[in-house]
Amino acid sequence: MSKIFLFDALREATDEEMDRDSSVFVLGEDVGHYGGSYKVTKDLHIKYGDIRVLDTPIAENSFMGMAIGAAMTGLRPIVEGMNMSFLLLAFNQISNNAGMLRYTSGGNFKIPLVIRGPGGVGRQLGAEHSQRLEAYFQAIPGLKIVACSTPYNAKGLLKSAIRDDNPVILFEHVLLYNLKDDVPDTDYFLPLNKAEIVSNGDDVTIVTYSRMRHHVIEAVNLLSKDNIYPEVIDLISLKPIDIQTIVSSLRKTNKLIIVEECMKTGGIAAEIIAQINDDYFDLLDAPIIRLSSQDIPTPYNGNLEKATIINPEQIVDSVKRLLS
Repeated sequence: MSKIFLFDALREATDEEMDRDSSVFVLGEDVGHYGGSYKVTKDLHIKYGDIRVLDTPIAENSFMGMAIGAAMTGLRPIVEGMNMSFLLLAFNQISNNAGMLRYTSGGNFKIPLVIRGPGGVGRQLGAEHSQRLEAYFQAIPGLKIVACSTPYNAKGLLKSAIRDDNPVILFEHVLLYNLKDDVPDTDYFLPLNKAEIVSNGDDVTIVTYSRMRHHVIEAVNLLSKDNIYPEVIDLISLKPIDIQTIVSSLRKTNKLIIVEECMKTGGIAAEIIAQINDDYFDLLDAPIIRLSSQDIPTPYNGNLEKATIINPEQIVDSVKRLLS
């Protein structure tokens, strides 16, 4: 095991897959000589050249379309969004082309495409750089969506995504790149459709993902002082949602809290609540609690920004309220 930063884990995954398979290449704004906004592609252009680590113009719709075309011919492109918010400019290409072409071509084309980059609420990045696009893309058929939360799952998920024959969006949180943790020195892969049980417990099930995993862990440490032991599930896969792992936990706890940084209206939590209420309502001893960001553009002001997203204290209060 080696203790490395999350951005280094992503870089290792990219390097290993590019070294193994010459059809893998990276494209995006400043991914080459600059090394990417968060240094995920640092120095890869030296090893692989300027064609396989391709700097593009500031034209998301154009280079996303080029990547999809490259995937149709048998290449395996990795598109880095300098900020995932900018990929709204390529929404048409991602939804109408990447998500649908394998189906509308009758299976004649595969789209082995990875779309990855920083997103989420950072520290005073302003509304346009603080988007959480998981809810935007969740409804698009044909996409797989995962969100990494640790260096370990970041590397394992990216390697699996690169080898998958379908378009995969990997969401990375802008505030997790400098998170450091153990990563195996041997080759490993993680499934793109499975949640992770972070900690076991019998009192309440807490479902979360991305940066909120760490807020939940902080809350669980506080709750343990009062002999309250939640079961924590990191979704990891946002599409498809691993509902069975959640249901297995609910059979023990019968109580559910969902913690997300996504907006409350139409977010990932809303989809989970709908599925649980549709098919597993009898497992619930109390209404599901949804802790989500405020439905407003993220303020630039630091104090106002903090007020829009969930904090560990709110999670602790919600657990105690639910158990009472």
